[in-house]
Amino acid sequence: MMAFTVDIITVILVTLGCFLGVIGGIGMHRLGDFYARLHAVGVTDTLCSFLILSGLAFQAGFSLVTVKLILVFFFLFFTSPTASFSLANNAWNCGLTPRHGDKELDCQTKDESES
Repeated sequence: MMAFTVDIITVILVTLGCFLGVIGGIGMHRLGDFYARLHAVGVTDTLCSFLILSGLAFQAGFSLVTVKLILVFFFLFFTSPTASFSLANNAWNCGLTPRHGDKELDCQTKDESES
């Protein structure tokens, strides 16, 4: 009975993680602005990996595999938001401005505001 419960929890967590990954992918293709696309993927990416890795950890039980999965999650927890920030910052510094509706926002870059 306990193995069946663990299997159910695993299926629920992995399914939710995969569903969230699909939602992030749809958001990446449907949203019109680079920054909105990056936000959709950046938000869902960390939670998606947490849910999938949690489901795998439940299935593995308490073992060395679980410790490795936790380490992988902590690596993703720190690198995924950092990568999203780096992409957004580089796009901003290269002059890509956010869009609002059908028009682009009139934003000043760092170089123009310092002059």
